[in-house]
Amino acid sequence: MRTLFLFHWAPRVLSIIAILFISVFSLDAFRAGLPLKTQILDWLMHMTPSFVMMAVLVIAWKWENIGGVIFLAVGLAFTPFIFWGNYVNNHSIWLSMFIILTVTFPFILVGVLFILSHHTKKKAKEMLKTLEKRDI
Repeated sequence: MRTLFLFHWAPRVLSIIAILFISVFSLDAFRAGLPLKTQILDWLMHMTPSFVMMAVLVIAWKWENIGGVIFLAVGLAFTPFIFWGNYVNNHSIWLSMFIILTVTFPFILVGVLFILSHHTKKKAKEMLKTLEKRDI
């Protein structure tokens, strides 16, 4: 029972934390000297990845297996792009790997946890059905 609780809430909480973390990077859209309208439009553009990940979280909340696969795919798909973009700027493999670890790995982990949660709940339901059949 405790394992089900952990597998249910861990991916949800971690995904919210990861989305909040990548949302912090959108705050660089606010700069002095620019009109407020421009700053808000820039902020909304910078928030697009967070909005997409929020939509994926809504899907994963309802359909864990599908959402887990999407989280996993997004994390894996963006890893080479983020790595290369950072490597071109800082010319350090280790720094680029650290950035990958902090930016895309949480979404990969969340995807795996959503998939595990789905399969754990499925096994628990099957076990309950077999126990109910034995009692009859």
